[in-house]
Amino acid sequence: MNRDLVEGRTVAKNPKATIADVARLAGVSTATAGRVLGRYGYTKEETRSHVLEAARKLGYRTNALARSLITGKTRTIGVVAGDIQNPFYASILRGIADVVENREFGLLIINSDESLEKEIRAVDLLREKQVDGIIVSPCDTRDSRHLRDLHAEGLPLVLLDRTVAGLDVDRVAINNIDAAERAVAALIAAGHRRIGLVGELLEGAGDDLEAFVRRALSGNVLSTDTLYPSWQRLLGYLRAHQRAGLDVDLSLICRVGAYSAARAVAAALPLISRADRPTAVFATDGTMSEGVVRAIAQSALRMPEDLSIVCFDDLDWMDFVAPGISTMAQPRLAMGEAAATMLLERIDGSDHPARAIEMQAEFISRGSISTPGQTIGGQTRGKKP
Repeated sequence: MNRDLVEGRTVAKNPKATIADVARLAGVSTATAGRVLGRYGYTKEETRSHVLEAARKLGYRTNALARSLITGKTRTIGVVAGDIQNPFYASILRGIADVVENREFGLLIINSDESLEKEIRAVDLLREKQVDGIIVSPCDTRDSRHLRDLHAEGLPLVLLDRTVAGLDVDRVAINNIDAAERAVAALIAAGHRRIGLVGELLEGAGDDLEAFVRRALSGNVLSTDTLYPSWQRLLGYLRAHQRAGLDVDLSLICRVGAYSAARAVAAALPLISRADRPTAVFATDGTMSEGVVRAIAQSALRMPEDLSIVCFDDLDWMDFVAPGISTMAQPRLAMGEAAATMLLERIDGSDHPARAIEMQAEFISRGSISTPGQTIGGQTRGKKP
C-alpha cells in the first residue's frame, strides 16, 4: 500500500477516499473541500492548496457524477463531425482538443458520416451524456429541427463550417466564395479559359444545377451563407468567370453528389478525357482533389503540362505529389480553436449576441498550374503530346 508522511503522520493512499476524508486531513469543512475538488465557488488560495495536497496524499479521485449533481456541469463537451477520417475534420478536432484540455474539460466525438439521421442520433446521445455544450457541422442547413430544439433548451451550441438558416448561434466558417474565386482567378491569370470544376454539390441548393448557375450569374442567389461549402465554392468559380468576362460552360461542371474520392474519379474521368477537355480543373475540397489527381494519373495526362489543377484544402500529399499541388489552405487548427473557445465562453455564462467568425483561406502556389499552350523543350504544354 502506498503511504505518505503528513505532519509526522503516515497516511495510506486510498482510492476510495471520500471528500470527508480529504476535509479531515486538510482541516477544513466538507463543504469547503467539495468546492475545491469540484472546482466551483470561491476558496482562498491557501485553503485550496491544503485541500489539493490532502487529496493527493490520500489518492483521492474526483467522482465526476457526484460533482455534476452538485454543479449541474459535467465538464465535457461534444463534437459531431461530418467525417473524422477526413483530414479536414482531423485537424479541426485537434484544435478543439487543445483548447478544452487546457481547461480540463473532457471531449466526446461522434461521427455523423454526413448523414442527418446519424447526426440526430449523435446529438441525442450527447444530450443523454449531459455534455455542457456541443460543436456540430450540420448536415441540414435549412431546417435542422434537432439543433433548433437544442438551442431553445439553452444548451450552448457552436456551428462549424456550415450555417443553419435562422439559427442565431455562434459559428465558425471559411469565406468559401472569396477563396474559390481567388483560386480560379489564379488559373485565369495563367491564361486558362476552359476551367472544369469537380465538387460534391450535395443537396442544399436544390437539385437543378443549371438553375442555380443561372441564378448565380444573374446575381439572384439568396442566403449564400447557408449554402453547403461546395455550392459556395461553385459560386466563387462563377464569380471569377464573371469578373474576367468569361462565358461559363455548364458541361465543365461535374456534380459528384457524394463525399467520395472514388465517385470523384468516376466524375472526373469523362471530363478530362473528352476531345474538348478543359485545360484546367478546380477541385472543391481534399476528397474531390484526391479523385481528380487519381483520374489524371489513370488518363496518363501530365500535370500541369496537359492539365493544370488547383485544389481546396492543403493536405500532406499535395506537397509530396510531383510537381506539388497549388491549393487554398484552410486554417483548420484555428477553426477548431475558435469554435472551442466560443463554446467554453458560453458554458461560462457569456450572454453576448451570437458571433460569426469568418476566416480566410491562404493560396499556396506550387507546381500544378501552367500556361496553356506554353512550349518548353520543344513540347507544347497544355496539349497531349
